[in-house]
Amino acid sequence: MAITKVLVVDDSPTDLVNIKDIVADAGCVVFTASNGQEAIHTAKTEKPDLIFLDIVMPDQDGFSTCRELTKDSDTKGIPVVFVTNKDQKADRVWAQMQGAKGYITKPYSANEIVDQLKALQ
Repeated sequence: MAITKVLVVDDSPTDLVNIKDIVADAGCVVFTASNGQEAIHTAKTEKPDLIFLDIVMPDQDGFSTCRELTKDSDTKGIPVVFVTNKDQKADRVWAQMQGAKGYITKPYSANEIVDQLKALQ
């Protein structure tokens, strides 16, 4: 399956724009959200092929958002890759347990983002 539509979720405007630009430069259509609830709504309406999701966000963190996405019949098939400052082994394990297919730590490189796009095709 080719990845053509990507949802980028981050409460940091800088990271949101940076990841969006990297993904757009890779040839994908990009949707954005700045919190968990917005991410869930956008995932249901736009049906992206992949979601890049921050963990530390106000109101609803990325772990909780990922759990909701992977349990919902409309969104459970969409791979989630966390892009986060959290760099502990426990965070990586917990991310996998929530259903994440990848994990990138900040600061990230454009290559790391693009590699995930390629790996999950």
